[in-house]
Amino acid sequence: MGSIDTLATPAVLVDQPRLLANIRDLQARCDAHRIALRPHTKTHKMLAVARAQLEAGARGLTCAKLGEAEAMLPSGVREIFLAHSLVDPHQASRVAALMDQLDDFRVAVTSELHLEALERVAAALPRRLGVMLAIDTGLGREGVRSDEAARRIAARLARHPRLELRGLYCHEGHFYGTTPDQLTSAVDAMLDRLDRLRNEMDSQLPLWPGCSVTARLVAARAAGRVQAIRPGTYVFGDLSLTHTTGVMPPDAAAVHILATVVDRPEPGLALIDAGSKTFSSDRTPNQIYGRAADGRDLDVVRVNEEHGYVRGSATDALRVGEKVAFIPAHICPAINLAQEVVVTDGTSVLGSWTVDARGRNQ
Repeated sequence: MGSIDTLATPAVLVDQPRLLANIRDLQARCDAHRIALRPHTKTHKMLAVARAQLEAGARGLTCAKLGEAEAMLPSGVREIFLAHSLVDPHQASRVAALMDQLDDFRVAVTSELHLEALERVAAALPRRLGVMLAIDTGLGREGVRSDEAARRIAARLARHPRLELRGLYCHEGHFYGTTPDQLTSAVDAMLDRLDRLRNEMDSQLPLWPGCSVTARLVAARAAGRVQAIRPGTYVFGDLSLTHTTGVMPPDAAAVHILATVVDRPEPGLALIDAGSKTFSSDRTPNQIYGRAADGRDLDVVRVNEEHGYVRGSATDALRVGEKVAFIPAHICPAINLAQEVVVTDGTSVLGSWTVDARGRNQ
């Protein structure tokens, strides 16, 4: 359908062969260790990608919000886990509709206070709702902070007429800050704790960790203790995976942001037409918004809404009008900012995909 060089910018490019390779690779690892893959759709928000994951063998999908789950229904998915804290009883009708359209729909319970709010949602449902108990493994976000609280919640759910405990989950996102040489021991310690806690409650409860940094390690070291993983970013990759943690090689990154050099206002600085409305405001720990995908020393070191500031040793060789592809620091918000993505085979344009769940944050 044309050359990448002819595209209007900024554009979000999805390299389809790399995307499919990433999907197949993790699915094969999960299959080899008899672990279900329930990928998180908040990364891609696209029916086309969800279908590819399901066709490759994903057991179900994980979603962040009700709107995202609703948007994923046309993919053919039969099982969805909503990994977020539902508290509004007015959303019970949407929960009930999802329960009716799926073989298995589960939601999260993230604390004792959250359970009280979730009980008010469940009171308006026509039948029992399955829940996964969130365990904080170090991120300090959602999840019970102590084993004692987890046991109290499990005991309360065991007596509940409307809610049924169906397993434990966590998001070990703090491992993005763990050095590669420490990651294996950190994952082992996390799995030991989750396995022990699960066995104290009910040895039949499944464990569903979820993080792209740990996904391959968890699959390899679960030893029958983990029943599913829920990574999201693995399908595309970003600087967090390719550079910060190094769990993915840069040439596996399946999404690039194509931008045009629009000015060279001073030596050592180039301006591109992609800013925070394209990259988002997320940065790597060393304050990089994007890095040239072709290996040149070109980093997006600052963003305004419509401009990116590029510095690096290759900056002065850039020409005004030149197009450069960048790996973004964090792919999830970048995708949510795009209305559609351009699908390529790495060199040629194959078509485009709509970001179906874009903005579906309610």
